[in-house]
Amino acid sequence: MSAHVSRDGWVLIAGVVTIVHVAAMRWCMPTPKTKQRITLAPFAGLILLVPNAMVKGYSFSFTLYLYCCVLLGFVVLLVPVRKKIMADTLEQEQKPWDKVPLNTATLYWMPISITVCIIGAVLLWPVLK
Repeated sequence: MSAHVSRDGWVLIAGVVTIVHVAAMRWCMPTPKTKQRITLAPFAGLILLVPNAMVKGYSFSFTLYLYCCVLLGFVVLLVPVRKKIMADTLEQEQKPWDKVPLNTATLYWMPISITVCIIGAVLLWPVLK
């Protein structure tokens, strides 16, 4: 079964994923400074990703697929542990001279969720290309 997505489809999907990513990440960040940084991150990533992918010979569709996977990966990575991340970020900004250790739940969630996202991305691309 193939669910081929056209080039225009990937542009639309990337736009929607960018909006979802920015909204979710701004929701996860406790201060205006971190909200501003997280808002600019996907656009900087896109500016760096597209030329790099073109140099390496990746298709435009595959490049946008990777972009979407990375952005959604960050959403899956951070949204479930939002409160803990917010508390740690706020504490780190209030005490920049101290290293704030990650809590146990976050330490387990991050590698597990990123592994699941990578496996999902690898398995989904052949269906969508």
